[in-house]
Amino acid sequence: MDKLMVHYVNRGYKFQKLYTNAPTHSLAICVCQIIPTMTFYCWLLPQERVQDDGTLPFSAFLTDNFGRRHSYLRISLTEKCNLRCQYCMPEEGVKLTPRNQLLTTSEIMTLARLFVQEGVDKIRLTGGEPLIRPDVLDIIAGLRTLEGLKTIAVTTNGINLARLLPKLKNAGLDMINISLDSLVPAKFEFIVRRKGFHKVIEGIDKAIEMGYSPVKVNCVVMRGLNEDELLDFVALTEKKPLEVRFIEYMPFDGNKWNFKKMVSYQEMLDHIRQQWPNFEMLQTDHTGTAKTCKVPGFKGQVGFITSMSEHFCGSCNRLRITADGSLKVCLFGNSEVSLRDVLRSGAPDKELLQIIGAAVGNKKKHHAGMFSISQMKNRPMILIGGLLMNAKINLPRYFVRPCHNQSSSEDPCLKPRRSVSDQTKLATNSNKTHLDETSEAQLTHTDTQGRANMVDTGGKVPTCRTATAHATVILGTAAFQLLQANQLAKGDALTVAQLAGIMASKQTSTLIPLCHPLPLDHISVTFDLDEWQNAVVITAVCRTTGRTGVEMEALTAVSVAALTVYDMCKAVTHDIIITDVKLVSKTGGKKDFHRYC
Repeated sequence: MDKLMVHYVNRGYKFQKLYTNAPTHSLAICVCQIIPTMTFYCWLLPQERVQDDGTLPFSAFLTDNFGRRHSYLRISLTEKCNLRCQYCMPEEGVKLTPRNQLLTTSEIMTLARLFVQEGVDKIRLTGGEPLIRPDVLDIIAGLRTLEGLKTIAVTTNGINLARLLPKLKNAGLDMINISLDSLVPAKFEFIVRRKGFHKVIEGIDKAIEMGYSPVKVNCVVMRGLNEDELLDFVALTEKKPLEVRFIEYMPFDGNKWNFKKMVSYQEMLDHIRQQWPNFEMLQTDHTGTAKTCKVPGFKGQVGFITSMSEHFCGSCNRLRITADGSLKVCLFGNSEVSLRDVLRSGAPDKELLQIIGAAVGNKKKHHAGMFSISQMKNRPMILIGGLLMNAKINLPRYFVRPCHNQSSSEDPCLKPRRSVSDQTKLATNSNKTHLDETSEAQLTHTDTQGRANMVDTGGKVPTCRTATAHATVILGTAAFQLLQANQLAKGDALTVAQLAGIMASKQTSTLIPLCHPLPLDHISVTFDLDEWQNAVVITAVCRTTGRTGVEMEALTAVSVAALTVYDMCKAVTHDIIITDVKLVSKTGGKKDFHRYC
């Protein structure tokens, strides 16, 4: 870092520290801007600070911007499953990842060791169905040797549990969650599309017999299917040390989620209290996902996973690694980072930790809410890794379609457009909160009598000003594939949208009252195709030499380009969402702006 700074200082650049996060953590993330054009991000590793109780502080790599410490890791061992649950797997099945792209046993152990060294004390093994992985016993035994790991858990459908449980316990398994969505054999077979009810019941009884307490039973509640069995499930806790966990039905690719099918926590609670009015709430760990209740005198208890109606994002301490090695920081997020690819590149632990830290730092305060989630592109649950108990930055898997940048002139002072690889690296490393540039409010577009007024820029010195804006158009699978293949009936949507954005940028002052007409030196409108979201990500860059900035021109360009994409695709579907219209950066004015999230 010092050499880099000296290199640029010797060439006339100045440095401005934009953001530092360090006071209590073993890792500091420092974001600096090289004035005037460049930004870099560096990881500072100060001497570890010992806390008053003699322990080291929790890893900064696993602590996000909201102070959440991620001490719980879920690892999917396989995408395969011997059931076909309706809420988990699309009816037509899923395309499985080739075996050579899945994590090997040694890669799983390498990642587990790294996370445990940084403070993870609980690991849950999920699937698919984890107990069909041939080396599951070896993995559990290996995890048991990790110093600092307190709990090894597994979430299973129970089909193979009774047969394997003695060996699982000997290997070191501490906790078991078993999925069971109906107590009626015929209904069970309808929900999971396979036989096996009695094997699951046998597995539950075997777990109780071998001393697991509580044995957690996960039940996804779906209206019109099994909500009439709520009281029967609660009754199971009277004589058995079970924790029945009712899970609100959640949307994932292929499970045909519908708000009307979801039975909310409050509705379930009201129904149970009609039978047991003294059904009481219990105190739980603040990081727990379940709201836990109990009928007084019953041996077991009942939990509610309220991901949809009352999210628990504020206390989430969970991370998830998929079977193909992607780190997901939120169950409902569609951003991932491929730890597998980093591992196989031969990267050292330090680099892996930096990437993990960047992903965790990018975790949002909370998920988007039930209605927005249902519109988002995400993996089917079977490919994410087991139901619940949580929450790619895969350095997003953009498919890039080359698109000629039309501009009104050559742009000598702008850097060449970053490649998708560079963009994703930048996005991963620039997740820390940017400085608050809010100043005292001034109503510059009104005069002293409150009448509309154009700002007088006559006294300002002309400077070279640039602005960059983004917008996203979520198309859905059919429209996206046609656009990607350039087979839309209306023609080449991206070329038309590019022209529309450039033309609109030039007309900003006629479209938006009180905007100054500007001579634009350069306009570019480009597109990235995001296959994970079936979305078009639009970027506009505008430059002028003038007395006022061009952020409105850039925002107008991406907005009209997005509307044009909509218009070109609406013959395929009207289920199109234009979202995330935002200014990314502006430079050259009195105060620069850079968005770092």
